[in-house]
Order: sequence, then structure tokens, then C-alpha cells
Amino acid sequence: MKASKLIIGLLGMLIVLAGCKKSEANVPSKSESKFRIVGYLFNTGTLSQESASVDFNKITHLNIAFINPDANGNLTASADLDKVIAKAHASNVKVLFSFGGGDPPAHLKELVKQDKRTSFVANLVGLMQKHGFDGIDVDLEGDFIDANYEAFITALAVPVKNNQKLLTAAVASWNHYSISDNALAQFDFINVMSYDKTGPWNKANPGQHSPYSLAVDDIQLWNVTRKVPAEKISLGLPFYGYCFGTDLPDYMTYKEIVTAFPVSEKTDQVDIPNKGTVYYNGIPTIKSKVALAYEKQLGGVMIWQLLQDTNDSKSLLKAINDVVNEHTN
Repeated sequence: MKASKLIIGLLGMLIVLAGCKKSEANVPSKSESKFRIVGYLFNTGTLSQESASVDFNKITHLNIAFINPDANGNLTASADLDKVIAKAHASNVKVLFSFGGGDPPAHLKELVKQDKRTSFVANLVGLMQKHGFDGIDVDLEGDFIDANYEAFITALAVPVKNNQKLLTAAVASWNHYSISDNALAQFDFINVMSYDKTGPWNKANPGQHSPYSLAVDDIQLWNVTRKVPAEKISLGLPFYGYCFGTDLPDYMTYKEIVTAFPVSEKTDQVDIPNKGTVYYNGIPTIKSKVALAYEKQLGGVMIWQLLQDTNDSKSLLKAINDVVNEHTN
């Protein structure tokens, strides 16, 4: 009896220890267990200097934009890229590189065609492997989503998934029909560009370019109409505004807006006498959209772009994290 009890006791201890080890081994990373906060960093200068202003503790994914190919499909990264990736990884942030964008090189259309596709895919995956990226973000927009898009995405998905990396995409609702169901299914998640409803290209229709109602409509479109699972959707949030009027710039960053106009962080527009109006998203609207993402059980939110924020109490990234903390604490 004593021997049996001892054996049973030892077995019980082994089971408990095994359970503890399994639990420890399966602890998810920050970027896997938390509500996603995907921040684009639009790199126009020295990457390490620009990224120094980013609080990596407040994001889960960093998308470095843009690393675009030359006419032969070759990709060149910043000399200090590895330092930035290491810094992000130290904060348990996943790093992806994005290619394409709103103003991509025209030859990108040629590189996704059948005769050059295999080589271009190899170059993209090679860059990902060389620098230890956690994935690739596809930001092809407008007429760059053509007859070659689906074949290119499915070809790219194979090696990316074989490497157990992420494949994501920035998508716009206005031409969602150009993206096939099969292409959509290849992405681990999509970043919905829920902004630019209007802008300086449409001066006859001044107004808010990223209202709360647009976020509601975009979620309905991608989740219900296009049947993308909610957890695979990141709702896009703008850190910038557009100006309508005279003697005003077309575009202002959120940082520029709150610096120029006191208390503007508390509203979504600034009326400038005899000049016009600046439309953007202030703290209340950003918080409301993050709350909406939680309400609709989305995977997270996306930011365009991090360098347009402030680093003080007016920060939109801080506002996002305030809502996240309310839902997780």
C-alpha cells in the first residue's frame, strides 16, 4: 500500500511538472496574445534615427514602409535595418517590411507578371530571411491590383508560410472587388485603410476623411460581405489630416495639427478664419474606433503612420493603449 501510494504520488508530481512545462512552452508572445497594434513607419531618412521616437512597448507589429524593388526586382535595405529589427525584437515586436504603397514604382506591375514573378518572389523572401523579418506586408493599391494579383499572392504565400512567417496586406474598401476570395485567404490578416474618404484630390467634397461611420462601414464590408474573420482584420487609424480652403497645406500630420492649434487633440477639425478647415481624428474618435474594434472582436488596429504622432499626453498611440489597457486589466 505504501509503495503504491508512493508510485501514485510520484506519477502525480510528474504530471503536474509536465503540465507546468507545457504551459511555459506555450506562453504566447506579446504580438500573438494581445490585441494587435500594427504601426507603419514611413522611412524617408535614417531608419535608426526615425525609429528612435517609436515606443515599441505600445505596438505589437512594426511595418517598415517601403522597401520597393528596382526594375530588375532587386531589393535594397537600409544599412541600419538590422539594428532596428533587433531593437523591436527586444520588445517582443514583430517586424515586417512593406512594399508598394500609394505611389509605387511603375515597374512593380511588370515584376508580378508570370515571366518575372518567380524571381521577384525569391527576392522578397530572400530579404525577409536575410534580415530576420517576421513577415511581408503587401501594399498594392488601385490598378496595381490587376489580373496578376491573385497568382502573385498565392505564389508569395507558399514560401512565406513554409518559413512560418506572416503574410499581410493593406487593403482599401473602394476597390475590394478587385481582390479575389482566394487571394484574401492567403493573408494572415489584413490592414483595412479606413481613411481617405475624401482629400485634396476631391476639393469639391470637403469634410472628414476618416469618420467613425466609415470604420463601421468598412468592418461590415470586410467581415460580413467579404467574410474575412474578425480576428484577421486590423482597423486602420489615421495619424494625419487634410486641409480644405485657401492658403493651407493639403496635408498635416497629427503632430503638426496639435502643435499649431491648442486643444485640437480633443476634436476632429479645426476651423481657421478666412482660410478653411483641417479634418483629422482627435483622441476621442481614435478611442471610439479602438473600442469599436473590441466590440466587433477584431484582431486589432493599424496606424498610418507612427512618425506623425506626438510623444506627450496628446499622443494618439497612448490613447490607443489606454483603451487596450481598459479591456485587458
